[in-house]
Amino acid sequence: MTPYSTRRAQLIALMQAKGGGVAIIPTAPEVMRNRDADYPYRHDSYFYYLSGFMEPEAVVVLIAGEHPKAILFCREKNLEREIWDGVRYGPVAAREKFGFDATFPIESLSTEMPKLLADTPSVFYALGHQSEYDEKLQGWLGSVRAMGRAGVVAPSAIHNVQVLMDEMRLFKDADEIALMRRAGEISAAGHCRAMRFSGPGLREYELEAELLHEFRRQGSQYPAYGSIVATGANACVLHYRASDAILKDSDLVLIDAGCEFDSYAGDITRTFPANGIFSGPQKELYEIVLASQNAAIEVTRPGKHFMDGHDAAVRVLAQGMLDTGLLNKNKVGSLDDVITNGDFRQFYMHRTGHWLGMDVHDVGEYRDLDASIAGGEPKPWRGLQPGMVTTIEPGIYVRPAEGVPEKYWNIGIRIEDDALITNTGCELMTTGAPRTVADIEALMRK
Repeated sequence: MTPYSTRRAQLIALMQAKGGGVAIIPTAPEVMRNRDADYPYRHDSYFYYLSGFMEPEAVVVLIAGEHPKAILFCREKNLEREIWDGVRYGPVAAREKFGFDATFPIESLSTEMPKLLADTPSVFYALGHQSEYDEKLQGWLGSVRAMGRAGVVAPSAIHNVQVLMDEMRLFKDADEIALMRRAGEISAAGHCRAMRFSGPGLREYELEAELLHEFRRQGSQYPAYGSIVATGANACVLHYRASDAILKDSDLVLIDAGCEFDSYAGDITRTFPANGIFSGPQKELYEIVLASQNAAIEVTRPGKHFMDGHDAAVRVLAQGMLDTGLLNKNKVGSLDDVITNGDFRQFYMHRTGHWLGMDVHDVGEYRDLDASIAGGEPKPWRGLQPGMVTTIEPGIYVRPAEGVPEKYWNIGIRIEDDALITNTGCELMTTGAPRTVADIEALMRK
């Protein structure tokens, strides 16, 4: 069995546990960019997770019942369109290549779906995900209900299929882990290339070009998200996009960028001096962020919870803020006071990680929704388990402000790596990009 057919069987089993029914998972539509040009096509992650099929205009249908079945609807062969757009599998070849029990032309979807939905107890579908298919489903259900006097029973319930799939996607199988390791390797190589290329007088977009060059050169199909390449004060803007600011001799450069490799994302942030040498204040804050990341890595393992890494990082960051005078001890009090009151958020305002997978901010609950709690209390944070992948990305961002030592102004630092939870701890999949001051300066000297 392929990993895709294994996942289809797993989802059918989850559907059976809920009484059975029919799941409908369409891929993403093509989107026009302007006039006669489309945006580069990227399939829907849920659809691809079950199919491995990259063409647009396609739908996976799974039947969970007495006779389970996996069906693909896709475009027919069209030699004229293939001259313009490339080869299509067509239903016959797609069935053999991707291991479906049956395939149909996409044009027959509205004819076949009422038949498939008749006398089935439930529909497993993500309402609100694609309005086009929301309308189609209403029409198909209407057609089934219209056959009621003939003894045909329409589905009586709709379950969100993404809820079932989110739990599946949260735990990566061996094939996914191999792809994510490769995505991490390529992403790290891109960061190394940017560091080597860096120098005062360059513009941010020139470093971005080096990143994208290395991603593509090593087989990545796309960047996993819009690259952040920020020099100087721009590094204090969390979602800054690479622009045309000039790297200055005294600036740090923050790059948050990762490639997508075979539909899986890498996500790395590195911060380095434009001229290859950290200044005293830059090094001082950098070492604090690195220590906070190491503290988070230490508790990213089974038996710990999702937020334990954040809490560990915050404790180190907050102590560093007090030690350097970013926070005035006489005004904010002790370390525990700083954490309890949230004073650290002046310089660190985001969470230390997020799930990673096919999407850079991947699916999966962060809290244990099955836990029993007292009324009104939030659910506890989810426990970490082998197969989960999370980022670990603490930072410090110092904007000019009264009472903040001027030597730290406009320094923005983030260090981010991708961590696979293992049986005994976590495996960093992005160590190809240097993290320490010494290693970064050594690479840039080359």
